Amino acid sequence: MKRQLPDVRELAPLLQFGLPRLDRVAARLDSAADVWDLRRIAKRVTPKAPFDYVDGGALDEHTLRKNRQAFADVELLPRILHGVDAPNTSTTIAGQSVSLPFGIAPTGYTRMMQSEGEVGGVRAAAKADIPFSLSTMGTTSVEEVAQAAPNSTRWFQLYLWKDRERSLDLLQRAQASGYETLLVTVDTPIAGQRLRDNRNGLSIPPKLTLKTILDASYRPGWWFNFITTEPPRYASLSNTSQSLAEMTRSMFDPTLDLDDLKWIREQWKGRLFVKGVLTAEDADRSRSIGADGLVVSNHGGRQLDRAPDSLTALAEVRAAVGEDMELILDSGIMSGTDVVAALCAGADFVLVGRAYLYGLMAGGQRGVEKAIDLIRAEILTAMGLMGARNISDLGPRLTRGLPAAPGGQAEPSAASLMPGEGA
Repeated sequence: MKRQLPDVRELAPLLQFGLPRLDRVAARLDSAADVWDLRRIAKRVTPKAPFDYVDGGALDEHTLRKNRQAFADVELLPRILHGVDAPNTSTTIAGQSVSLPFGIAPTGYTRMMQSEGEVGGVRAAAKADIPFSLSTMGTTSVEEVAQAAPNSTRWFQLYLWKDRERSLDLLQRAQASGYETLLVTVDTPIAGQRLRDNRNGLSIPPKLTLKTILDASYRPGWWFNFITTEPPRYASLSNTSQSLAEMTRSMFDPTLDLDDLKWIREQWKGRLFVKGVLTAEDADRSRSIGADGLVVSNHGGRQLDRAPDSLTALAEVRAAVGEDMELILDSGIMSGTDVVAALCAGADFVLVGRAYLYGLMAGGQRGVEKAIDLIRAEILTAMGLMGARNISDLGPRLTRGLPAAPGGQAEPSAASLMPGEGA
């Protein structure tokens, strides 16, 4: 092999040694190629207790893992020669037009993860023209979230309290603040056993023990934000310092039944979705009280361990309610291809929880925007390669390995795998 000295003129353009960037948040966000990269950044910059609250599930975390495995088992079918240049990701949900087929799920403890909390989330959602859902257990009040992004599409998630008057007051405040859709969570009559949180002694506001101070000490950004901003609290509930399990036991009602859901339906004037439905029976019962839609969810694997994964449950629920009722899938979404798989499986829309919080922990509002951008790009790529011009083009014919409803076929027939040229 003949060797020669390199030509400096040819090498010079290849030498690109940039100066260190002073904006370290922007630098680390730019390095993230997917949501899993945001998770790795989040773990590095966030103390163990709040990170584990986001990252963990109930007991042995079987359902948490099943949620991910269900999506991993779905194959998306590429289609050639369909001429899709710029797929249209817009859709409608709960009577509203949105730019993407996913929104931000309701999450508790949010300012514990990163001080911008719900404000960072709702502003990022508003920029992307997607819904933002505020949790009853949120750390920013319904009024403050509305003021932070007055032009946003806002949904409110309700846990029914033992004190019905306080529940009604919260509903009225949400309606007065422009929240158009109500998500009633019904899968949390008691708190799931989240062992990571128990071991970490998670509470809100956090208890400053030697262990927590040491854990935060080598994460200076989180520590600085914590001590220079208002302490996290359940902004819509109380200022008391309690563990999540203590708060659930003292405020939530384990006797919640269908009559209570009927009462909520009577009080709320907007769209109402029942969140936490996993079976045909519960879908029928929720529809019987006048629910406008359902959120098929196992609470991100955080309540009953060994519960069905949401993607498998979606097939049963869709078979029960037919095509006319809107279904939102929640739990397990970590990428744009997961979103596409859920839409192909029969969901009308998707909620993103952990992925949003990983972005928030990694970089506040900018991190949430990064998470949304990454998921959007993955949706566009998948739709382009699958020959789907619009969200409505996505369906089971473009997949293999989707879970089937009980009594249904596990796979579509060979003749139905691919649509005609005019599809």
